[in-house]
Amino acid sequence: MLKFSEMPYERPDIQAAKQQVAALTQAFQAAGTYEEARDLVVQMDRLNRHIHTESTLAQVRHSIDTRDEFYDAEVRFWDNTIPELMEYAQRWTMAMLASPFRDQLAAEFGDVVFLNAELQRKTFSPEIIPLLQEENQLTTEYEKLLASAQIPFQGKTFTIAQIGPFKNDPDDAVRLAAWTAEGNWYKSQQDRLDGLYDRLVKLRHEMSQRLGLRDYVEMGYYRMKRNCYDRDDVDRFRQAVRDYIVPVAESIRRRQAERLGMQYPLSFADCALMFRSGNAKPQGTADDILEAGRRFYDALSPETSEFFNTMLDYELMDVLSKEGKQGGGYCTGLSDYGVPFIFANFNGTRSDVETVTHEAGHAFAAWMNRDRIPMDTVWPSMEGCEVHSMSMEFFAWRSVEDFFGPDKRKFLYSHLAESFMFIPYGTMVDHFQHSVFERPEMTPAERHAEWKRLLGIYMPWLRLDGEIPFYAEGMGWQRQHHIYSLPFYYIDYCLAQTVALGFWAMIQEDYDAAWERYMAYTLQGGSRVFTELLANAGLASPFDAETVRGICRRASEWLEAYDLTGIE
Repeated sequence: MLKFSEMPYERPDIQAAKQQVAALTQAFQAAGTYEEARDLVVQMDRLNRHIHTESTLAQVRHSIDTRDEFYDAEVRFWDNTIPELMEYAQRWTMAMLASPFRDQLAAEFGDVVFLNAELQRKTFSPEIIPLLQEENQLTTEYEKLLASAQIPFQGKTFTIAQIGPFKNDPDDAVRLAAWTAEGNWYKSQQDRLDGLYDRLVKLRHEMSQRLGLRDYVEMGYYRMKRNCYDRDDVDRFRQAVRDYIVPVAESIRRRQAERLGMQYPLSFADCALMFRSGNAKPQGTADDILEAGRRFYDALSPETSEFFNTMLDYELMDVLSKEGKQGGGYCTGLSDYGVPFIFANFNGTRSDVETVTHEAGHAFAAWMNRDRIPMDTVWPSMEGCEVHSMSMEFFAWRSVEDFFGPDKRKFLYSHLAESFMFIPYGTMVDHFQHSVFERPEMTPAERHAEWKRLLGIYMPWLRLDGEIPFYAEGMGWQRQHHIYSLPFYYIDYCLAQTVALGFWAMIQEDYDAAWERYMAYTLQGGSRVFTELLANAGLASPFDAETVRGICRRASEWLEAYDLTGIE
């Protein structure tokens, strides 16, 4: 197998690819036997894998250096090309749905293939190709804007990722100054950020109207493959978060304020500090963290050992933060090679370790299901994928001393507390997006006001006193790239975190039994809808209010009883 740096990139002949898809579709429609139809499904999957691999190589290499002119041009090419290919893919989808061999194909490849195809056909028409192309261009422009950030601080300039450690500094003045510097950079880009999002909202709404849908909320749910729950189920989950999780999260924040000797409610900058002596930090260099990850996965199981050593040996991770690199982190797949790829921005904080566990949770799931056909069944829908990653973070508690050394106890407490407190934030992101797309005529100022209103509901421990205008005036949502690039993704993290906290509870009782349950969940790949994946592995549904209430009780009891003696 080739290392990532050795994988060749070649822009495909798109006209030839369109002709291939058209020919395969025509042959599939004419197939006289199941065997013929099945062989054509495999051929189409092989073609899709190759196109996906080439586009992914371009995207990843552009993420690593957004200043690279060659891959910048290639990303622009793919931004325009992928919507054009969707027209041909749609014809294949329609042929699949109308096939006389549909029942046999579903028996072999899974009903979810056809369930998702039914959703997919509702999200596309050739009429919206120009809108899809513009959407891609706008999201690329947003990501490049954030990657280009040069934040003046302490006589130097930093990227968004590089200023992260200062935002957690135990010195109150340094921490506040870092938050202010970052906020000032976003404020300096206010017109561009407002303009980009305003256009994205309007064109997404226009797409939904051209497709005859109620609004972009409906279209967004179809695009996210919400194939076993709807907006009413999400609304009930959000209510459970407000009823059960927010009050417990608020009590955690009150104890934090007491521990820090700070006024309550807390400022945005003070919320970032869990302990007066500083937050938990990983020990060693980036290489040390990756090596600790190797030891963890070697010990966890033979499967995880083979997986993680492959990731290291074949350069399938790019983790160092550097100039021109896109912010954030993600996991993707290189289908031609049967391997995942992890992109991250290490910056010396505990998130470096969580990359080795969170993103590797995604990557391990893809690795275990890499041979599934069609490739769409390698991964489940996004909330299903996030269960893999968020739960893996808790399995890594077994190696916490190797990762964090003397900060072990700090990490255990803050990881559970912040995993729990993340759910209100993530749910607020989702609520905000519903508000925006249910009222696409909102002005930028009205969107900021709505975010500020929701802060008071979901995060009442924050002091909105104008200390850092970007955050206090309701603009902080603009740093959450999912809102621009991946609308309606964020609730997936909250649903998955609820399931992951269930795994955390199981781990406290019986680690090995919890791992067996995790593997039972993971080995299903994307062969079932989310609720079935959970049920088949004996896991509780996050849509049950009692599940939410139960994790609140377990987490709050553990956190209140945790011994912080000797930690300043």
